[in-house]
Amino acid sequence: KTAKRALLVYLKRGRPFLISNRKPTHSGLPKKATSVLFINKSGMPLTRVGFWKILKNYAKKAGVKRRVTPHTLRHSFATHMLQAGCDLRTLQALLGHSSLSTTEVYTHLSIAHLKEVHNRYHPRG
Repeated sequence: KTAKRALLVYLKRGRPFLISNRKPTHSGLPKKATSVLFINKSGMPLTRVGFWKILKNYAKKAGVKRRVTPHTLRHSFATHMLQAGCDLRTLQALLGHSSLSTTEVYTHLSIAHLKEVHNRYHPRG
């Protein structure tokens, strides 16, 4: 629900502002509109590198000392989904993995979390 609300605000307010900043082409006409959801401050499709730069900037502003990459977000998403009880097949679909064995990489983190919780709260722990 939170992501949906944020996307709707972006589509209503943010994206139109970015499109209005579109730089003209050599002919003086604005560049063609794009069907890509996320665009940069020039109104062009946001690239992988562009997203990475934005992410690094926000991590720095937030005081995060560790290296943060788009893969860090993906990895955190997968780990949190498993910790919240998501099954592997669903997670596989969400991550776009063609092989379940690729998704199983995240299970060792979930098992470690389960052991930690068990040791912390089990009466004989």
